[in-house]
Amino acid sequence: MQKPLSAIQSYGLAVLAVSVALAGALVLQRYNFRGVEFTVFLLAIVVTVWYGRTQAGAFALVLAALVFNYFFTEPLHTLYVTPAEIPYYFIFVFFASLLGWFTAVRRRVERELVQSRSELEKEVAERTQQASLLDLTHDSICVRNMGNVVTFWNRGAEELYGWRAGEVVGKVTTHGLLQTVFPAPLEDISTELLSTGRWDGELKQIKADGSAVVVSSRWSLRRDEHGKAVAILETNNDITERHRREHEIRMLNEELIERASELEAINKELEAFAYSISHDLRAPLRHMVGFTELLKKNAASVRDDKIQRYVTIILEAAKRMGNLIDDLLAFSRIGRAETRKTMLSLQQLVQEALAEARQDTGGRNIVWRVGALPDWYGDRSMLRLALVNLVSNAVKFTRTRPRAEIEIACMDQTQDQVVLLIRDNGVGFDMRYVDKLFGVFQRLHTREAFEGTGIGLATVQRIVHRHGGRVWAEGEVDNGATFYFSLSKPEEV
Repeated sequence: MQKPLSAIQSYGLAVLAVSVALAGALVLQRYNFRGVEFTVFLLAIVVTVWYGRTQAGAFALVLAALVFNYFFTEPLHTLYVTPAEIPYYFIFVFFASLLGWFTAVRRRVERELVQSRSELEKEVAERTQQASLLDLTHDSICVRNMGNVVTFWNRGAEELYGWRAGEVVGKVTTHGLLQTVFPAPLEDISTELLSTGRWDGELKQIKADGSAVVVSSRWSLRRDEHGKAVAILETNNDITERHRREHEIRMLNEELIERASELEAINKELEAFAYSISHDLRAPLRHMVGFTELLKKNAASVRDDKIQRYVTIILEAAKRMGNLIDDLLAFSRIGRAETRKTMLSLQQLVQEALAEARQDTGGRNIVWRVGALPDWYGDRSMLRLALVNLVSNAVKFTRTRPRAEIEIACMDQTQDQVVLLIRDNGVGFDMRYVDKLFGVFQRLHTREAFEGTGIGLATVQRIVHRHGGRVWAEGEVDNGATFYFSLSKPEEV
């Protein structure tokens, strides 16, 4: 669009146009063309208004009237106006003003049309560029009017659904074409879209080849300058594979929950069975021990070493079986008992465990190293039993050392967890068999070398698990062992 002239340029144009009109009128008059002066000066005014400014057109009108009076009306070469010429001047001014106004209006309308066309071309170019950019994305993008008829269908939509833009744009509705299944009634979705300007959710649709697809869909509402809804921009991303995997994960979780429930029921049945068997074995075992002791007492007068040895073996085996049943019952009770967690002093619990363990250390040289231990949350009776078992193990497996060393300390502490260790310089163990340490009835040493039922460490593990922690061990044959266990803070604290 042509840039408008400045004020100086416009007034210069007025002088030039009137001068050219004067020269032309004089030339035409010389060749006996009379009566054209009026038209020539009107043309000069029109040219000034068209290319210059309205004020310059008024200036051209005044200048043309003076020039016309000076050169073409009697008396010539004067500015005198006779009364008879006044109506003629009024007609000239009227026509010149009307023509100038018409010219100015038309010029303004033309400039507005040119500007509108330029803006429209710019908008079309921008939309064309935007459409090109939307075609570059792999996402499926379509635009539809409020009647759900497609007005734009990008390349991503072609790749996802299999329909070309020419087959879709302006011809079909997306819901009918894709056989869309909505997660909620379409009326409710439309209401939410109109009220908030957007909606998102998962849709099930059918592609051109008949296969099903699940998409994550986002809708955005477009309004015009008056706030009226005119179009909907829809972006769809294929999540079929993710949806399938989520479904598989849900199915696996449900199966795991079902199996966990079955396993829990089986464990409860096994614990109940073990408890029942252990409890029922106690009575006949007491009878066996009692009658064996009577037999040993009555056979004391018999001078037969074999009989005495057999009776002693039977009595020791019966007592060992009694201890095994007692430990099995204690282990079963740990699994069945309810955990009552309170704030307690681990330092005090360790002292109580040491006091109990020292009952079997008479005459031994044991160096105890007990570090500072924090207060923590847990079931007092269960943690005391776990510490007693670990300390007793350290005492038992350092029996062969002339100078036993046992350390109890806090290795690590955070806001949610504490880790304790019990270290000794005893016989240790082979790390290849570390997985057997915490199994029921699992032993890494012979019964003749070290007594025990093989349930103590399994009990420790069960107690630690009930406190949200874990237990592990490190050792080396004939070079001591270290047992670690962690305790977690309850979520409700």
